[in-house]
Amino acid sequence: MQNITNNFKITGNQKVSLKDFDTSFSAGYRKDDADDVLADLVKQTSELQNKLYADNKFNLLIIFQAMDAAGKDSAIKHTMSGVNPQGCQVYSFKQPSSEDYEHDFLWRHYKALPERGRIGIHNRSHYENVLVTRVHPQYIMNENLPGISSPDDIPKDFWEQRYESIRSFEKHLTRNGTVIIKFFLHISKEEQKERFLKRIDDESKNWKFSAGDLEERKRWDDYMEAYEDAINATATHDAPWYIIPADKKWFSRIAISTIIVDTLSKLKMEYPVLPEGESNNLDDIKKRLEKE
Repeated sequence: MQNITNNFKITGNQKVSLKDFDTSFSAGYRKDDADDVLADLVKQTSELQNKLYADNKFNLLIIFQAMDAAGKDSAIKHTMSGVNPQGCQVYSFKQPSSEDYEHDFLWRHYKALPERGRIGIHNRSHYENVLVTRVHPQYIMNENLPGISSPDDIPKDFWEQRYESIRSFEKHLTRNGTVIIKFFLHISKEEQKERFLKRIDDESKNWKFSAGDLEERKRWDDYMEAYEDAINATATHDAPWYIIPADKKWFSRIAISTIIVDTLSKLKMEYPVLPEGESNNLDDIKKRLEKE
């Protein structure tokens, strides 16, 4: 467990290059054993989530970012399958609404944060504002920012300012009990192609594919640069990134679950203890119930 967490954890101590991370790495695990390993991890996650809910001091924010077809949806489905729905909430962020554009870029994400004692999962997140908008700077025009009337007006330090805003946002959250895990599901361009082809061949998955996916694929190198810069600029000890090999879905799920279990296990959580008076009454209440 500890090796997986440390192998993929990025805290900003040194610059990373995505080219140095093997997208097909599986840490010695075998596919034949994957179901049993994941089932045990899901069970542990469920037990820890119950403790998180009862303790009611921390909340866990899990962020998923990836290129199309990297497996975000299925990873969420499989790794959180044993969690009590009352203690977990999932937000899938799409294109901002007109109301969202009337506020700063972090506004809609702040509104979606999990309550204390709960797990919140953000399928895509505030990082879209330094990923998609960096590859397509024309989208910045929708924000109607002062002094920016065209992409040419975007100052050189614009993205650094956004990274700074994100770091400050996340630092504020961690100071107030939010534990942050940020996953980048790192898929190869070749594996993405295979998954796109499967979506086309399988009628039940046709709805997942659009012509726009191919247009974004043409900007692959631009996206890799944007992801790399964002990870390097916003990885911290308190809000680390984890670069998860995503070519093998079965392993990425194991890695994600391992990191979630490891993170929750390190929190100082306790089940609430009844006041002494109430605790002393339990034996009497139990005897009265048994006599009914």
